Amino acid sequence: GVKMAAHLSYGRVNLNILREAARKELREFLDKCAGTKAIVWDEYLTGPFGLIAQYSLLKEHEVEKMFTLKPGRLPAADVKNIIFFVRPRLELMDIIADNVMSEEKMRSHRDFHILFVPRHSLLCEQRLKEQGVLGSFINIDEYILDLIPYDGDLLSMESESAFRECYLENDQTSLYHTAKGLMTLQALYGTIPMIFGKGECARHVANMMLRMKREFAGSQNQILPVFDTLLLLDRNVDLLTPLATQLTYEGLIDEIYGITNGYVKLPPEKFSQKKQGEAGKDLPTEPKKLQLNSAEELYAEIRDKNFNAVGAVLSKKAKIISAAFEERHNAKTVGEIKQFVSQLPHMQAARSSLANHTSIAELIKDITTSEAFFDNLTVEQEFMTGVDTDKVNSYIEDCIAQKDPLIKILRLVCMQSVCNNGLKQKVLDHYKREILQTYGYEHLLTLNNLEKTGLLKPQTSTRNNYPTIRKTLKLWMEDVNEQNPNDISYVYSGYAPLSVRLTQLLARPGWRSIEEVLKMLPGPHFEERQQLPSGLHKKRQQGENRTTLVFFLGGVTYAEIAALRFLSQMEDGGTEYIIATTKLINGTSWIKSLMDRLEAPPF
Repeated sequence: GVKMAAHLSYGRVNLNILREAARKELREFLDKCAGTKAIVWDEYLTGPFGLIAQYSLLKEHEVEKMFTLKPGRLPAADVKNIIFFVRPRLELMDIIADNVMSEEKMRSHRDFHILFVPRHSLLCEQRLKEQGVLGSFINIDEYILDLIPYDGDLLSMESESAFRECYLENDQTSLYHTAKGLMTLQALYGTIPMIFGKGECARHVANMMLRMKREFAGSQNQILPVFDTLLLLDRNVDLLTPLATQLTYEGLIDEIYGITNGYVKLPPEKFSQKKQGEAGKDLPTEPKKLQLNSAEELYAEIRDKNFNAVGAVLSKKAKIISAAFEERHNAKTVGEIKQFVSQLPHMQAARSSLANHTSIAELIKDITTSEAFFDNLTVEQEFMTGVDTDKVNSYIEDCIAQKDPLIKILRLVCMQSVCNNGLKQKVLDHYKREILQTYGYEHLLTLNNLEKTGLLKPQTSTRNNYPTIRKTLKLWMEDVNEQNPNDISYVYSGYAPLSVRLTQLLARPGWRSIEEVLKMLPGPHFEERQQLPSGLHKKRQQGENRTTLVFFLGGVTYAEIAALRFLSQMEDGGTEYIIATTKLINGTSWIKSLMDRLEAPPF
């Protein structure tokens, strides 16, 4: 597993330390259950776990079988221990009870264990007790997997319902997990001296962290701080950014195909190894699954570029690679041939990486050059620049009339609402009526959810603050340079993500310069200083960058991550950013998490 995670240690902060700590705890738990084992997985956990441990680690600890958690009997397995790896959800407890009872009917002498991820739950234990199986478990433990390293500068909790819980259900469990995760991080990387925040959830997390720190006051953290600053940002401070179509390479891959736990599934026909003219009878039917992270040199270079700048890089790379392969004709002496052969594996990897990304770029280009994509983007950009945001939009009407996917409609209507600080009641009612008549009345709950979270709402005050916010924070840049950007707005071809602009201004000149705008955005803003034991104060060298951890509560998009990486790389930027979040999101997955269907009436 060492090679697999090397890219986690390239950055400013070695995130492999976090991964190793998680692996160590997993080994310790597995060793508690002596003998051969089968793991029964809650399917949602397999992706995040894959980033911590491969099957080889489990095998070293006598894990012989893996099953997916489902009702009924467990598949046959000649093992001593059955371990359930599950999220603390009541409906999963019923399935476990079903499994255990079927096993006990067969009188199989097995030891049962449960590992709750990321936290233990008394409610779940209670449910197992009601089902009469609590006594069958030898170990009931928790595995605290809060922040999972996704890349050298990126951590995610992959908690898919965090935004929904915080803003819809008023449930602060995910904020508690966040605070706990940040305490784990400080235990490994030192106390973070400065905490800044904006938003209600940010305030809650900071309060919990400070309270937890007081409770551990006896044990002083003696690690020299790696991070200078923590910035906690509520997603609802910037509802606009995730609604916009991301225009970076990685952002578009996510918008079109969806990236899950660092993997993307792509249409297979683009990747078949068939030569021209061969019979196409055995074209692959399984989607092509590719891993995407900075361990791949080419991907690290192009992921954060505006898609319009990717083509040039790929053709330049193609020339370099074919020239490198041509070199073999010049290799005459044994030494030269040896030299060439030693470089072959690297060259072949580079060639296959180039082939993959050329195929992906072609797939994406087919979409981005379509009329539909252009029309949609044009309307987004009109809304962002404040054009006609206060009346019913004819493009949205047309999309509803031709029954475009509902999520596309919701993203646009929410965007119009956010850019207008709410819609006039009659405009809002018109949209709602059209949507319900076309897509069905069962979407009434979804519309209510969008209203509760502030995404789609009636205008309460006559004053629309958005133009002021846009101008003061320079959220729209007219002449954006997509090839060699000089500003973060390149990630949306003109729109600078509000969340990242706030981050940029905090570093310099500081938030005091934008007090007025901060007051217009939801939730309090604050700063807290955490006391360090004497002797741990960093002496910053001349020209040494600060390191800031930006934590997005409620989700972050790949375009925002790209914008923060751009700031980290700026020559005179002075700050390097590490990004953490409750979940990696895009507009589609985000809106989907807020959708509910009314069940059809039973008559």
